Amino acid sequence: MTLEGRVALITGASQGIGQAIAIRLAAAGASVALAARNQDKLNEGVQQITSAGGKASAFQLDVADEEQIKSVFKAVIAQLGKIDILVNNAGITRDQLVMRMKRADWDAVLGTNLTSAYLCTQQVISPMLKQRWGRIINVTSIFGQIGQAGQANYASSKAGLIGLTKAIARELGSRNITCNAVAPGFIETNMTAVLGDDFKQNALKNIPLGRIGTPDDVAGAVAFLASDDASYITGHVLDVNGGLHMG
Repeated sequence: MTLEGRVALITGASQGIGQAIAIRLAAAGASVALAARNQDKLNEGVQQITSAGGKASAFQLDVADEEQIKSVFKAVIAQLGKIDILVNNAGITRDQLVMRMKRADWDAVLGTNLTSAYLCTQQVISPMLKQRWGRIINVTSIFGQIGQAGQANYASSKAGLIGLTKAIARELGSRNITCNAVAPGFIETNMTAVLGDDFKQNALKNIPLGRIGTPDDVAGAVAFLASDDASYITGHVLDVNGGLHMG
C-alpha cells in the first residue's frame, strides 16, 4: 500500500488518532501536512515522522474558523504542491443530556465535527478534479451509527458525517475521487481516557475481539482507504470497532 508521491492533509493531527494516521501515511511514503490548534504538539508529531525518515510539515489550524481553513489549505498547496488525500479527523465532545444541553455546546460540536469537514472538503475538490485523483476520508464514530446517551450533539455530528461521505462519493466518483469514512469504536485516546473504569469494563464485555482498540488500528484502515488498493471503494463506512457493532 505505497503512497509514494502523494500529499496528505490530516486535521486534528496533534494527538491520538489524527497523529497516528499522519505517522502511518508518512510511513507509507506520503508527504503529510499535520493540521491542528496546538503548535507544540504538531511539532512533536512532525519531529517523530521526520526522525524516522518521513516527510511532514505542521500547519496550525482551528477548523471552527472558515477563514483559517481557506488560508491553511492554500498554504499547504503552495508549500507541498498539491493535496491528494484529505483526512477529516478533527473532533470534540461537549457531553450533556439533551434536556440540559446548551445551544453553544450543540453548535460547537456540530461546527467542529461536521461543518469543518464540509469546508475542508470544499477546499480540495477543485485541485482533485484537475488531477483526476483524490481520496477523502472522514473519521466518524460508532456513536454516529448507534447513538449514545449524553452525546446527542456528538452522535448527530458523526451521523451527519456519514451522510456527507455518501453524498460526496456520488458527486465526485466519476472523476476518480473516492470518499469513504472510518467509524472507530472504543479506542484508547485522551477522549476516552476520562471515562470511568466501570464504563470501560462494560464496553469491553461487548467487544468480541476482547480488547480496546488503538489509534494504530484506525490508522491502518485509513491508510488502506487512501491507497490504490481501495480504488474501487467509495461511499463506504469501514467499521473499526472489534465487532462491538455489526451491520
